[in-house]
Amino acid sequence: MTVPLHPSPALPSTLRHHLLLLGLPTLLLGSAVQLVGPPYLLALVAFGVALLLTRPGSRPGLAGLLAGFVSWVGPAAFFNQQNHGLLAGRVAQLLPLGGQSWAVVLLSGVVGGLLGWAGAWAGGALRRGL
Repeated sequence: MTVPLHPSPALPSTLRHHLLLLGLPTLLLGSAVQLVGPPYLLALVAFGVALLLTRPGSRPGLAGLLAGFVSWVGPAAFFNQQNHGLLAGRVAQLLPLGGQSWAVVLLSGVVGGLLGWAGAWAGGALRRGL
């Protein structure tokens, strides 16, 4: 029995290519826009990137979900670390999260991921409709 030199990737190469093609610009542009504007602009960026860059067979919703999750979890984790989880811990006490600050960080990532998914899905659907 021989072991292949290059194990098969977890994702097919075309899916990885589409995730990079759509996810990376969404992540970079979305993070940059959120620095100067309101957080919901991530959905508009994901919409625009998916509208312009979606190719047949690509998954703009998945790319927007991952980009939105990363672009919201990163800053949330950074700020949570900077204030030793005090603010997120207080927010977690208000929500039914048991006072766990990391749960607030993950919850913010889920919200960001849903925003990115919705924008990218709408942009991809419009592109397919055109």
